[in-house]
Amino acid sequence: MIDRLNYRLTRNAFGRLVFTGTDGEAHEGVIPVRAFPITAPDYGIALIGQHGHELAWIDRLCDLPDGLRTLVETELASREFIPEIRHIHDVSSFVTPSTWQVETDRGKTSFVLKGEEDIRRLTPPALLIADSHGIQFLIRDRFALDSRSRKILDRFL
Repeated sequence: MIDRLNYRLTRNAFGRLVFTGTDGEAHEGVIPVRAFPITAPDYGIALIGQHGHELAWIDRLCDLPDGLRTLVETELASREFIPEIRHIHDVSSFVTPSTWQVETDRGKTSFVLKGEEDIRRLTPPALLIADSHGIQFLIRDRFALDSRSRKILDRFL
């Protein structure tokens, strides 16, 4: 639990995060970065300055005061885009490249899978699929998918 923060985090007039340490020096353009964005998204978040140096470490997001936590969560949400696949409707072919029609937590979409190597196994049972444009799609638990989606996915694993 964070008893007392030794820094201040605010947003400037241009919408950029500003980190001010105990020395009073302000660092503009700070970005929060998750250490484990998929397996432990609320644990281990670094506040990184524009020169790539860590300015502060947040063990647990829930330990931050409400205002600061909201600021960090908002910034993380604006930077991160990893739609989660909930259902695989169809694929154009079982050889790559193939076009996948999927349902994500953000709606229906389609993407092109260039090769089987673009499906990465994470901590079981999670998978990360990169499309031809570099967008990452997450399958948090491949065994929780419906049977048709699992059947299609198994052809590529």
